[in-house]
Amino acid sequence: MDLWQLDATDLARLIRTGRASARDAVDSVLGRLHKVNPAINAVVRVFESEARAAAETADAAQARGHALGPLHGVPVTIKINVDLAGTATDNGVVALKDFVTHADSAVVANLKQAGAIVVGRTNAPAFSMRVFSDNALHGRTLNPLDPTVTPGGSSGGAGASIATGIAPIAHGNDIGGSVRIPAYCNGIVGLRPGLGRIPSINPSAAAAGRPVGGTLMAVQGPHTRTVRDARLALEVMARGDRRDWRWNDVPMQGPPPARPIRVALVPEFPGGKTHPAQAAAVRQAGKHLQAAGYAVDEILPPDAERGPVLWHNIIATESAATLWPTMQKVGDPDGIAAMRAWLELHPPADLATYLSSLTEREGLVFRWMSFMQQWPLIVMPTLADLPPKQVTDTTREGQAAIFESMRPVLMAPLLGLPGLAVPVGRHGKLRTGVQILSMRNREDLCLDAGEAIEAAEGVVTPVDPAG
Repeated sequence: MDLWQLDATDLARLIRTGRASARDAVDSVLGRLHKVNPAINAVVRVFESEARAAAETADAAQARGHALGPLHGVPVTIKINVDLAGTATDNGVVALKDFVTHADSAVVANLKQAGAIVVGRTNAPAFSMRVFSDNALHGRTLNPLDPTVTPGGSSGGAGASIATGIAPIAHGNDIGGSVRIPAYCNGIVGLRPGLGRIPSINPSAAAAGRPVGGTLMAVQGPHTRTVRDARLALEVMARGDRRDWRWNDVPMQGPPPARPIRVALVPEFPGGKTHPAQAAAVRQAGKHLQAAGYAVDEILPPDAERGPVLWHNIIATESAATLWPTMQKVGDPDGIAAMRAWLELHPPADLATYLSSLTEREGLVFRWMSFMQQWPLIVMPTLADLPPKQVTDTTREGQAAIFESMRPVLMAPLLGLPGLAVPVGRHGKLRTGVQILSMRNREDLCLDAGEAIEAAEGVVTPVDPAG
């Protein structure tokens, strides 16, 4: 088996035990990248010489007996919207193509400290504001399972790269589903940690601050092909940075809940339609969990239909005031059209509505946390519909259908909860999939349940891009 086919856990073990070198791993991944990336455009900046130099340094350190990090020599990719020292944080925007930053974001620093080697930057839409990874600077990323549909956004390059075997771990971030949606669209694993689990300091933007809704909802997280790699990546990414007041210095493993662990299944998310294939995936996940010893009930968490309304009231209002003027000046035409359609469908709220939405959010958090005292896990569709066809968000009608589909994926960011997306079942060329939610700081429960589902469904293996 070629090294690029391995997950990070096995690859790190081979390197640590001397059965492979960091240079071997980097060469193998770069070879795979050059073979498949031209067909999907997932990685838009390749650091070939830099990665090989880092691998040589890593191998030399190992030969001298230095302590090795948990990802020593393992290739990873970084999304274009966080700082990677010495490279441009271009965010898919032509005007930012030369915006070179000189310090690593906290999550990148943690990956490097663990020994990971960055081989490239993955694509996203302009300002990471769409479920399509397409921009005027880098072009369009294609879904390797079906190029006619989106690979997801905003971390679509990350998702497509993992699906095709370009590195075993890809960094992403999530304020409205941007880790879990690409995981669903590409048939891989994606972990959105809860609020504060992973430090999110981005030096080039930190001093300017961000609005309260974005502060409460945006997190960093990994895409992987195995649940155990998601666990490993989380442990690495979550190392502390005291500059981030949200960061939680809490154990990765929480106290064991009462057994059997109760799971709330939500096959049809309220407030609109759910595609039968997605509802079937949730019920199939429930069967897998029941067979693994979980107690499963079909039951709705409280006031779920209010969640998407509150998310739009908060994030659309903030985006209209902060990002929209910039998008109109330097964004690409499709990004501008998509954002205009969103703001027409969900106009920015007045001050009273914005503040009352933040207040209502707090009450909803309390009601969900109370519900989770009895049902520590909630399993829902990731999107309520199948992945949309490429670039269908530039009209009001298309954008309306996308946000209709996004209803269930908005709950985790709104409430600051962890959510693990895992594939379950198939629909034509694509995988269907679910997301597993739990309380803040209980990613371990999501990962345990994800491993039970993975054991029944089988581990994701790399695919060649579809024609």
